[in-house]
Amino acid sequence: MNKKQQKTLFDNWLHEHRGIFFKIVRAYAFTPHDQDDLFQEISLNVWKSIPNFEGKSKVSTWIYRVALYTANTWRREEKKHPEQQPLASVEPALMAQSSPNNPEVDWLYEQIAALEPVDRSICLLLLDGFKYKEIADLVGLSESNVGVRIHRVKQHLLRQSQEA
Repeated sequence: MNKKQQKTLFDNWLHEHRGIFFKIVRAYAFTPHDQDDLFQEISLNVWKSIPNFEGKSKVSTWIYRVALYTANTWRREEKKHPEQQPLASVEPALMAQSSPNNPEVDWLYEQIAALEPVDRSICLLLLDGFKYKEIADLVGLSESNVGVRIHRVKQHLLRQSQEA
């Protein structure tokens, strides 16, 4: 594949699947600067991964795999910089600004952002309509483990909503 074909494919993927990029950025990064950094990092890794895409999975599945791996790696790297604020104490700027008319969505993203990385990934995939088997394949767990984690997250969200 030449660079022009790669660019065309990347532009198409970005246009068609930009929601995936933004969901993951919103769930893993909380300041505008971090969101920009993570978006760039995900975009770069998706760009680099295009020559390896063999079409054996859906494009959205491929993008999720690359983006989630990138987001989790980025989070681990960010924790190595002690001069920055811990993510838990950072005001989720995008969440506060992104949908002022939909506080339920903001609340949900705040709750997802507070989850462990694997559970966060599972939630994002579930919200996008992936089946348990597909989620299991993407995150490297058994299908039954995914089901258990989803049940626990739902119970957690129910408790959180009752406290709010």
